[in-house]
Amino acid sequence: MAEEHKVKLHGMWTSPYTKTVELALKFKGIPYEYVVEDLVNKSLLLLKYNPVHKKVPILVHNGNPISESSVILEYIDETWPNGPRFLPEDPYKRAKVRFWAGFFQQQVYETMFLVLKTDGETQERAITQLFEKLEVLEDGMKDLFPDGTPFDGKNVGLLDILLCSTFGAYKAQEEVLGLKVIDPEKNPGIFSWLNALIDLPVVKESAPPYEKECCISIYGISVV
Repeated sequence: MAEEHKVKLHGMWTSPYTKTVELALKFKGIPYEYVVEDLVNKSLLLLKYNPVHKKVPILVHNGNPISESSVILEYIDETWPNGPRFLPEDPYKRAKVRFWAGFFQQQVYETMFLVLKTDGETQERAITQLFEKLEVLEDGMKDLFPDGTPFDGKNVGLLDILLCSTFGAYKAQEEVLGLKVIDPEKNPGIFSWLNALIDLPVVKESAPPYEKECCISIYGISVV
């Protein structure tokens, strides 16, 4: 690896935020070293690189740390412009993608976290909210991509990465929860979009064993 592009990723396999960065690096074809972190016993490097939030993921490029997955993704896209571009060139389209990325991370993901981490009436409310937010996302994608699904089979964008990192293990999630998370009848667009993504070789190679996917679903995805 050339010294000018020495890359390390500090993360943990239960974190979808780490997964977003992993997928971004692999889609760009960027070699990197993966450093496993334990948030119960935080390493000195983690505390040094991210003293504010003390969380993963952390990307270290040539010794310079970058924190927060959304910031990291844009840094990767700007630093390595070759390969797929995660954000559109057009300023208006780029703004709209950023808006839906924020909705996805702040609304869809957080609600999915509640579904996996709660039970009883609290979980039932979270499930109802998740389906409502997925419906909003489905309608939003129709407006953003009126000519078809967000993934065109060629370029992988920011929203593709977010969807894949959160729901890539939807089959394991459904098995553990005993319900349809991504329903092909209620959310046909998202269902087709997601399955087109998880069929990509890069995504397949990055997927953890099915047992680990179930483990994430049982114990909950880490908000890091």
